[in-house]
This record gives sequence, structure tokens and C-alpha cells, in this order.
Amino acid sequence: MKILVVDDDIGLAQMIKNALSSDGYVVETANDGAEGSFLARSYGYDVIILDYSLPKKDGIQVCLDIRKAGKTTPIIFLSVVMDVSLKIEALESGADDYMTKPFSMEELRARVKAISRRPIKIQKPIISLFDLSLDTEKQTIHRGRKLIKLTRKEFNLLHYLMINIGVVMSRAMIMEHVWTADSDLLSNTVETHMGNLRRKINGKGKPDLIFNIPGRGYIMDTPENLKKFVS
Repeated sequence: MKILVVDDDIGLAQMIKNALSSDGYVVETANDGAEGSFLARSYGYDVIILDYSLPKKDGIQVCLDIRKAGKTTPIIFLSVVMDVSLKIEALESGADDYMTKPFSMEELRARVKAISRRPIKIQKPIISLFDLSLDTEKQTIHRGRKLIKLTRKEFNLLHYLMINIGVVMSRAMIMEHVWTADSDLLSNTVETHMGNLRRKINGKGKPDLIFNIPGRGYIMDTPENLKKFVS
């Protein structure tokens, strides 16, 4: 899951990033409203954590920008202001939740987890394909009865593929969702991680569930459905 944190308090933004990154999320930060609005409208995020008091554009305007762009990403609004009228304005502008600073990092983590369960298409804790299962809560992967150990990046990559089963995911889409914008990526980063992932989940005698379509990207599906791509 990919999260955008928009806060002009660089220290707080980094603290939030560190806390959520330790939970396995991919986290990007922006330190003013103009940058936050641009990133939120231009890229795909699963949750946006947005401060009210920002330079260049305040949080209310950023909320409005995001919703006018047709983005339905859940937004957690942050503010030192406890005034009810601001809370109403934030919610009416498109925010989904509201937290007052200072706040508990554990509460923010819980709210991120809760709000990420509210999309139109609610995801189940366990995602399965053929004999492969991924538990999003325990962050474990099994192929049949075998427990498969993955790096955090490999887990995020597999999770992204499994919530898009049957859809061809381009290299650019994978990079946007699994890596942060400031990552120092080599030209073959996606291919290398994908190769390592496929070796780990396939095992001896197991059919491949991930197929590379030259010039288009990668698709994950059942062996039966993948036959049309190899025929």
C-alpha cells in the first residue's frame, strides 16, 4: 500500500514516514500544498495524510484539488485547530477522517489501517490465487503448505500484482505503486525483483503464476488463464 504524507513540519513528516514504513507501507512526503496537490493528482496512492496549515496551498484547497481531479483516495486530515467548523469544512471538502495535533502515532497507524479498508472494493485480509495465498494482516505468503519468505519490497510487489489479478500491469505502473519517487532505481530494478519473486514463489514443479508480456508488462493469473499468453 502506498501513502502520501503532506506536512510542512519536515520532522513530523519524517516521523510519520518512518512509523508507517516500519509497518510495510511505501511512503512519500511533500512539504507544501502545491507539491502535495500535484503528487496526489498525478500518482496513485491508497491513503493521503494531509495537514491543514501548509505553505502555497492550505489543506482545504488541496482536498478540493484532489476531489476535482476525480481521485477518491481516502484522506486523513491533520490540524492543530480543534474548531468544529474547520472539521466540518474539511469533511465537506473531501476529507474522510480528521485528527487533531498532537496525536498518538499508534492512533494514526490504526486510522490508516481502518480507512484503507473502506474503498468501494473492500479487500479481504487473505488474497488467494491457485495454491498461492497472501495474508495482508500477518504479512505471510504460502504456496500450498509451504511458507515463502520474501523481502519487504518483494512482498509489496506480490501484493500489488495479487490485488490486480488478470490485469496487465506496465513497468511504469509497478514502479509508481511499489517504489517511492525518490528511490534510486536502476534500469532493470523491476525486472530483477520480479525475477527473484518468481523464483521464490514457483518452487519445484509449481506452475508459474506471473507472466511477462514483452512491451506491455506483467500479469498474474491462474495457469489456465495464462495459457492464452504463451500459446
